[in-house]
Amino acid sequence: MNISIDIPERILKSLKGRAQSEAKPVEETILDILLAQEGLEDPETKAEMHLKLSEKYLLEGEELLAGQDYIQASEKFWGAAAQALKVAAAKRGEELRSHNELHNYALKLSREIRDPELSKLWRSAIVLHQNFYEAWLPNDLAKEAMEDVKRFIEKVKEL
Repeated sequence: MNISIDIPERILKSLKGRAQSEAKPVEETILDILLAQEGLEDPETKAEMHLKLSEKYLLEGEELLAGQDYIQASEKFWGAAAQALKVAAAKRGEELRSHNELHNYALKLSREIRDPELSKLWRSAIVLHQNFYEAWLPNDLAKEAMEDVKRFIEKVKEL
């Protein structure tokens, strides 16, 4: 279920500041607060939250890609990959709180399952994240990286 609410500017500013300091999307920050308030911080609920966010970002990325907005699509695909990785961590009772932790976890999973392709696909997500900020990636390479991200998400879901 999707719920849309108007958040007063003062609260939104606070939430954005917290999200930025925690290096995560505002939606994730809001959901974390709600989970804590309701005492629903168990691994299964957190994994479900991250899965919903991954699916949301992937869908938004596909829509932006269809509209040829490669820069915004790059960030959505990055977000979808990051959230998918957080699903895997949450299922193990772990939480990833920084880019460094995301990178190390992707590498750890790749080594655990003895699949070097997983870390290579993760690098495509990193490239897309960088592309969002620097807009340097040619569109065809961005599309290829987005396909890699979809493959990454599928591999992580299989774990």
